[in-house]
Amino acid sequence: MTNIVDTKLGKIQGHSEKGLVVFKGVPFAKPPIGDLRFRAPQPMDSWSDVFDANEFRDDAPQPDSPLEGLFSTPRDKSEDCLYLNIWTPAIDSQKRPVMVWVHGGGFTTGGGARDVYSGSKIALRGNVVVVTINYRLGVLGYFYIPRETANVGMLDQVAALRWVNENIENFGGDPNNVTIFGESAGGFSVSTLITMPAAKGLFQRVIAESGACHPIVYNAKTARSASRNFLKRLKVEDIDGLRKIPVKKIIRTQTKVLRLNEATGLPSPFWPIVDGDSIPEHPMESLRKGYAKGIDLLIGTNQDEMKLWNALRPTGKEMTEDEMMQRARMIFGFLGKSEDQAKELIEKYKLARKGKFSNSPDELTAAIGTDLMFRISAIRMAEAHLPHQPNTYMYLFNWPSPAFNGKLGSCHAVEIPFVFGTHKNPKMDVLVGSGPETDILSEKMMDAWIAFAKTGDPSHEKIPKWPRYDTETRATMLIGKEFKVLYDPFKDERLAWDGII
Repeated sequence: MTNIVDTKLGKIQGHSEKGLVVFKGVPFAKPPIGDLRFRAPQPMDSWSDVFDANEFRDDAPQPDSPLEGLFSTPRDKSEDCLYLNIWTPAIDSQKRPVMVWVHGGGFTTGGGARDVYSGSKIALRGNVVVVTINYRLGVLGYFYIPRETANVGMLDQVAALRWVNENIENFGGDPNNVTIFGESAGGFSVSTLITMPAAKGLFQRVIAESGACHPIVYNAKTARSASRNFLKRLKVEDIDGLRKIPVKKIIRTQTKVLRLNEATGLPSPFWPIVDGDSIPEHPMESLRKGYAKGIDLLIGTNQDEMKLWNALRPTGKEMTEDEMMQRARMIFGFLGKSEDQAKELIEKYKLARKGKFSNSPDELTAAIGTDLMFRISAIRMAEAHLPHQPNTYMYLFNWPSPAFNGKLGSCHAVEIPFVFGTHKNPKMDVLVGSGPETDILSEKMMDAWIAFAKTGDPSHEKIPKWPRYDTETRATMLIGKEFKVLYDPFKDERLAWDGII
């Protein structure tokens, strides 16, 4: 059997690997270097020789991350980063469902070639084609100057999806049955792509893990101000001047800006924004109007998302009541809310959690932060979408990590190895544990994601029937040591956010 495939631009050579055909480092756009830095992705030129797709390519330029070594060996970084990777059971005409993964990393770190994102287990288990992609990050992907540059990292994702649409049939996939899925910034991304005009028709289903089109972001004014300040820091006047700055200097300056934002309680300014063009309006508004009515949606969060960042705090000290209130004041100030509202929210959480969970400042801050950044926005997105698309499903992941003596709980990103079946990768047991229970959870979770990609319904024979989400029952699948349907879990905490976000 040949591993050479025809694409619109030329032939590509893959290789056989564990019962699959794998293609690594496939270019989907021109390298965004030189004059193409900050420009929308440009179509690749065709080639005459056979392109050798046997090695992963570089990640997008990014700072070092404390999580880098957790998910895989760190990769080289380069502006020449617009590549994708494919795992397919066979090069034939079967037209298998296609699952395209968008990695997370806060829009500043990460890459599609991580060991934990290997598509081999899902592709084999589900007889599906798995694709992982890179996109530009940080300043290089999300710098904003009106009529000059905006959301090019999102447009990279669209370019990758367009490549899939035009070529995946030759890799044994079905271009009319594409599911995009992602976690964190990847979940945020797929929740944004669902309403981007340029992405219309390029996928049929979305799985958003720990990321949704959050009501309080996409602010163009904030991004524009941050971009102006960034130019001043580097002593250049315009984007042409910024194109001449070495990439390492850009990343160093970006790191300083992000650290300052973090210290003052502000989010990163280098995220997708409403520019009136590539993202015409806030995605939540588009969803409410039914823009994505043809898209099936599976969305959810982890129970203790923010405990990951608590564990990474440099001091390692327990938070005090005063520190908790100071952080709450900063966050509520950014939301345009009062200190009294912050105090009221904290009291509601204390009451809701009394006798069930710890109300220490650390635990309260993690619970409130988890809901602010992840769970409430997922619920708001489902609420906006389900009137137009009944195939809307919700989950809550609560498998506890053994790391840090259990202090992480069901933290951010801990579900990823279960989704990909990579929980047995080297050192992964430190994060997710090991043994028969982890194997069973991963198998059930993979089967749910595969079932959704095939049919738009995540139910399968090894778990309870997964009800659709609605605003009356709020049926939510608990995923952890067991699969169990809950109705309106953490209701009091959910209600506490009404009128805030």
